[in-house]
Amino acid sequence: MNRTLNLLYSLLFCSLLLALCLWSLRAVFGFSAASETSVLDGKLTQAFEKHYDAEFPVKQLGTNLWALASYTLFGEGRQGVVIGQDGWLFSDEEFKPATQPDQLQDNWRLVNAVRVELERRGVTLVLALLPAKARLYPEHLNDDRPALAQQHLYPKAHEMMRQTGVNGPDLLPALRQAKAQEPVFLRTDTHWTPFGAEVAARSLAEHLALQGIWQHGDQTFVTEAVDSREHKGDLLSFLPLEPYFADLQLPAEQLRLRLTRAAEGQEESAEDALFVDAQPAIALVGTSYSANANWNFAGALKQALGSDLLNYAEEGRGPLVPMLNLLQQGDKELAGLRLVIWEFPERYLMLPSDLSKLDAAWLARLRNDEKAADRAALQTATGPEPILQP
Repeated sequence: MNRTLNLLYSLLFCSLLLALCLWSLRAVFGFSAASETSVLDGKLTQAFEKHYDAEFPVKQLGTNLWALASYTLFGEGRQGVVIGQDGWLFSDEEFKPATQPDQLQDNWRLVNAVRVELERRGVTLVLALLPAKARLYPEHLNDDRPALAQQHLYPKAHEMMRQTGVNGPDLLPALRQAKAQEPVFLRTDTHWTPFGAEVAARSLAEHLALQGIWQHGDQTFVTEAVDSREHKGDLLSFLPLEPYFADLQLPAEQLRLRLTRAAEGQEESAEDALFVDAQPAIALVGTSYSANANWNFAGALKQALGSDLLNYAEEGRGPLVPMLNLLQQGDKELAGLRLVIWEFPERYLMLPSDLSKLDAAWLARLRNDEKAADRAALQTATGPEPILQP
C-alpha cells in the first residue's frame, strides 16, 4: 500500500513538473533580443534569464499568493508600504527613523550649503517643505504609527530653518484646512492631488508676498480641467494582488488632470519678450511632486505668482540631487534668476541620497563654503575675535 502511494505521489509530482515545464515554454518562444545584444560577454544570456524570470508562470502566482496571505491575514503589504484604514496606503519612509544617526544633520548641512551658494550668486532660496501624507491624514492610520523622530521632524525642520536663515512657508495649516474640501493627497499614491498642489502654490505665493520676496507678476495664467481618469497609485505596486486576485485589490481612484496655460493675449507678449532677453527669474527645483505633470504644481505656481518659471525638478532622484545638479552647472544656468523655490518632502530629510555621480571635489568645496559662511555669520553676531597679546 505504501509503495503504491509513493508511486502515485511520484507520478503526480512528475506530472505537475512536466506541466509547469511545458507551460513555461511560452516564455522561451516569446523571447527576442535587440539585434545589437552581444553573445560573447554574456549580455544575451542575461537578457534571456531576465525575460524567462519575468514570464515564468509560477512566479506571478506565488507572488500573488504571498501578497494575499500577508494582506488578508496580517493586513500588511511588501516592504515599502504601510496599510491604513479605509483603503489608504502610506509610504513606510514616513514611518521609519533614519538609517544613520546623523542623516538629518548631514542632509541639513547640504540644504544650508545650497542656501549659502545661492546667496553668493545673488539668488534667494525659498524652501517649500511638504508635510508628510501620514502627518496630514493620521485619522486613516491603523496601529502603525511613525517613529518618534518622524513625528517631530516637521516642526524640528522649521526650527532648523529659523536658526540657519533658510526662508520658507509653513504649508501644514493650509493643507489641513483644505482637505475638508477635497483630498490633498491621493489615497493609494505617495503624491498629492492637483488640488493639494494648488493649495500649496497659493500658500507659497502668499508667503512670498508677505515676506517681500516676490510680489504677484503681471503675467496671467489660467488653469483648466482637461481630463478625468482612473489612477492606480504607485503604492499599489507594494500590494501585488493582480492578476489572480484582482478583485481584492484596492480600487483605483479618479484623478482630475489640470493644465495651466498663458491667458489669451499673453502668448504674443511672451513671443515679443524673447527679443528683450526676458528669461524667467524664478526656478522650481524638486522631486516628482513638481516634475510630474499629473499634479500640475509648476502650473499652479505660475498662476499663483503671476510669473513664468523654469522647472528643474526630476523624478526618482529626491530633492537634493536635482538642486546640486543645477548648482554644479555653473553661473550660466543661474544667470538672470532671482528666486529659487525648492520643493522638499519632509521625509527626504531622513533619507540618504546617491551623490556618487556629482563631482566630489566640487561637493567638498560647497560644504566648506557653508562652514566658512557660518563662521563669518557667527563673527558678525559676536563681534571681531580678540587679538591675543604675547
